[in-house]
Amino acid sequence: MRARTVTGIHPALRDDIGDLITRRPLPGPRIGNIGAFLFLNHHGPQTYPPGNRGLPFGPHPHRGFETVTFILEGELAHTDSAGHESIIRAGGVQWMTAGSGIVHAEVSPAAFKRDGGAMEILQLWLNLPALLKMTPPRYFGAQADAIPMVSARGATVHLIAGEYAGAAGPIESLTGTFLCWVDAEAGAEVRFDGLSGRDVFLYCARGAIEVGGVAVPRFHLAQLGEGETLTVAAPEPALFLFGHAAPIGEPVVAHGPFVMNTAEEIHQAYADYQAGRFGVAEIVER
Repeated sequence: MRARTVTGIHPALRDDIGDLITRRPLPGPRIGNIGAFLFLNHHGPQTYPPGNRGLPFGPHPHRGFETVTFILEGELAHTDSAGHESIIRAGGVQWMTAGSGIVHAEVSPAAFKRDGGAMEILQLWLNLPALLKMTPPRYFGAQADAIPMVSARGATVHLIAGEYAGAAGPIESLTGTFLCWVDAEAGAEVRFDGLSGRDVFLYCARGAIEVGGVAVPRFHLAQLGEGETLTVAAPEPALFLFGHAAPIGEPVVAHGPFVMNTAEEIHQAYADYQAGRFGVAEIVER
């Protein structure tokens, strides 16, 4: 079977949001998206002092795609206009389908703002095909103990969606997307199969990894060629985000918080939001 190799390496560019350390590998100057994988923000790592203001993501709208948020350190409080509410802690994940339109808030819980602490969060945007862009919004929050941890030759695969080594992630993707993050010890080697014809996403968040002898440093995204398998080696302790998805093959028109297929659909999204058709998300202090 043909193995995927690295065809490009893209750094995450620093783009802080107030006092929130933020790096963004996707989109970047030399890459717009990797198929269904549209956008990644890497917030932190950093330590907030006691009496902080917390994360700055108050109520804001989305339509036409999904957000997947990985809480590596810290806590994240979610509320949305569809009535969902949760506080997800370190090791957990939030998966929100914006679909036809939703307003949500992602902020720090009251205890975190009071006491401070370590914080590191990854948020990934996943595109939806035209047939699903107006699907009803949905939300799933999973704490760390609900996420299968699969051992793989010196590494632990935290399985979010899809199947790996006989285990299944707790979230059933509408589009059959596979997503996980991997904690790897020095000398670890992790293999992924079934990648033929799939869009493949690989980002190194900590340490460094290698694919086919090519180094992918911390805060870098790897662009990969075609193939059926991928083997990721870790010459040092590392953490990386990995996913693959079916190609959508449709126009992507993105503006602000909306991702649609045409400019007219973007204009309609703004009109619907401004008319209050997305509802309201209230921040609940807990």
